[in-house]
Amino acid sequence: MKQRIARWLLHLAGWQLEGSRPAFDRYVLIAAPHTSNWDFPLMLAFAAAFDIKVTWMAKHSLFFPPLGWLMRALGGMPIIRHENNKVVDSMVAAFHSMSRLVLVVPTEGTRERTEYWKSGFYHIARQAAVPIVPSFLDFGRKCGGFGPALETSGSVADDMQYFRDFYAGMQGKFPDKVGPIRLREE
Repeated sequence: MKQRIARWLLHLAGWQLEGSRPAFDRYVLIAAPHTSNWDFPLMLAFAAAFDIKVTWMAKHSLFFPPLGWLMRALGGMPIIRHENNKVVDSMVAAFHSMSRLVLVVPTEGTRERTEYWKSGFYHIARQAAVPIVPSFLDFGRKCGGFGPALETSGSVADDMQYFRDFYAGMQGKFPDKVGPIRLREE
């Protein structure tokens, strides 16, 4: 029922679904481009439309009353970004202890333009030995969905080239806020 409602709402809003539901039980799902507050409800709608239960990380300040309980119910996991909390290690441990986990990571880490993506998604996937699935919201074509999964090779430059190629031409709600697709490690 939730899947049908999500598909209907997306259709009503003029959005189209592309790709198919990833065939894995455990993976890192990257969300890009991330330029607007609309990305969050659309991400949840697309996840529901594809019948995917997601867990997503967000800044801890979003989890205080009165919305904290709702954010957790929607799959949110608070992250204190300004402290060294070993988030990568915690997420790797979560993957090792769970038979099903779809961890959504906004690679830019903010809705503002950045010169580098946050590398946590890559390190989590590599250390947990799970694939990375690119998801997208292309406001230019008003479609969203998923691309083919990437198993990390250990070559950061080669793996990031895959994402540069995948996201080429996709447009965020605010195109001027989309920065280059690269990691500092490259």
